[in-house]
Amino acid sequence: MARRDTPELFLAGYAEVLRGACATGRRLTRDELDVLRSRGERAAEAGVGLRALVRAQLGQARAVRAELDSAAAEHLLASVEQAVDAFAEGHERAQRLAVRREEAARREFVDDLLYGRSDLGRLAERAVRFGLLLSHAHAVAVASGGDFYDDGHPLTRRIESSLVARFGDRRILLTTKDGRLICIAPGDQSDVLAYFAKQAYAAAEGGRVAVGRPHPGAGGVVHSYEEALNALDLADRMGLDDPVLYAADLLVFPVLTRDRQAMAELVRSVLGPLKGARGGPRPLLDTLAVYFDTGCVAAEAARRLSLSVRALTYRLQRIHQLTGADPGDPVHRYTLQTAVIGARLLDWPDQDLL
Repeated sequence: MARRDTPELFLAGYAEVLRGACATGRRLTRDELDVLRSRGERAAEAGVGLRALVRAQLGQARAVRAELDSAAAEHLLASVEQAVDAFAEGHERAQRLAVRREEAARREFVDDLLYGRSDLGRLAERAVRFGLLLSHAHAVAVASGGDFYDDGHPLTRRIESSLVARFGDRRILLTTKDGRLICIAPGDQSDVLAYFAKQAYAAAEGGRVAVGRPHPGAGGVVHSYEEALNALDLADRMGLDDPVLYAADLLVFPVLTRDRQAMAELVRSVLGPLKGARGGPRPLLDTLAVYFDTGCVAAEAARRLSLSVRALTYRLQRIHQLTGADPGDPVHRYTLQTAVIGARLLDWPDQDLL
């Protein structure tokens, strides 16, 4: 491979091309232009910058100019213009190809990293190229918004620039997957993910960010990523309003749904009688959900439901009558609240409990 400081190695025969064109006043032939484009492409692959290449071309053109008579010299500028354009076209083509290859390699790495499809040892080696040390613990934050984000999206570029400006070289990887923004950071640098979450939520209207827990090793990235995705899904099913969710704060929900059959039986037995209410179970189920969300403060629950306290109290009494469980009793309250959480997770009563 040629060294960066020897662009002349890619100009073999260049002076002869200029002399031949100037001798007859002709344009450069197609074959000559193809050769020059190829030389420009090879120079780019060898790491020779376009500016250095053009300077070398102009230097040889000046040497040729000294050999020409005035008539031939008048055609030199047009020939140089064609030659420089051909060199630049080949150089730019190589650069675009290199960028596409880099993007393809990065996308392949991200896919393998987040799906855990590659050999972990090989994956760790590739990770170094993209700034990650998979021997350390990592955590993943996932931002979902109203738009479909890819690596070229303006928001992706803006947040990436903001992270670099704020944290510099912190071994952070910002990427996208399935239309979501993803930030991977060392597990002991929670400030990075907190900043990413703040920037992503502020920029994406109606968006939400979930942060997985730190986990060690290459498989730890997949684990944290899946936790973040599950947190986003849980927020949708549970109707959670928090713009930033932490998987560590939601561990109780996977525990509750680990035995789906038992949870379905709890919902059926505890909340099933609400189907006998006028208007169906939904109004009373929503009343319980809001009542528990407000810490069982009747006045606040009534305000959120746009009801009077008296109307709310009536609904709670009706729930007691139908289910036999009193929302005001601490023991009954725990059973009812667990069943309400289960109903949200299982999308009852909209979905049948199988």
